[in-house]
Amino acid sequence: MDPVEVLREISAQVKVCEACALFHSRRNGVPGEGSPQAEIMFIGEGPGFHENEQGRPFVGPAGKFLDELLAEAGYQREQVFIANVVKCRPPGNRDPLPDELSACSRFLDRQIEVINPCVIVTLGRISMGKFLPNARISEVHGKPIWVQDRLVVPMYHPAAALHQPSLKPVIIADFRVLPKAIASARAAGRNQPAQVSTAANEVKHEEEKPEQLTLF
Repeated sequence: MDPVEVLREISAQVKVCEACALFHSRRNGVPGEGSPQAEIMFIGEGPGFHENEQGRPFVGPAGKFLDELLAEAGYQREQVFIANVVKCRPPGNRDPLPDELSACSRFLDRQIEVINPCVIVTLGRISMGKFLPNARISEVHGKPIWVQDRLVVPMYHPAAALHQPSLKPVIIADFRVLPKAIASARAAGRNQPAQVSTAANEVKHEEEKPEQLTLF
């Protein structure tokens, strides 16, 4: 399975997908972009105005801040893969609806499978919900958590800092843990047992035992 070819196939499918109502407002599908061999994958919520115009993820103001955050962590866009839980812009930048998330999950799941990143960074509560559906982002942001055999790092969405400037230093600090998160995932060899389930109380239980969540 050639990752490049699979990602191209997914991109072509996204551009003509009519599995949910979001295609009605689609100017360009936004499948995602980056390295097929990325060790770290960023998953946002949905394309905005600029993304819908260009067909690329995180190219507006939030995207510029994401570039700065990547630099804080020692990465460039070309080294990571950036995607969203839905590939077409929700009207008015509203949150994706459950049926839209469900319709688009096949694309994201296949991207995760073929890229097989060491670490997944969720950007915002909607994408976090795919892996930690009952967690609260205010409680788990910036904390690497094993979800089955993959390390997931929930983060605030970069756009949150644009609307609430007090969050900016928090988000920057969270991004600085990423090199250690990758080192932790490498060292574990992805053989960690499932330590986090979908139950909110179990997420909190794991937070009380940081040695089980991360090696740093």
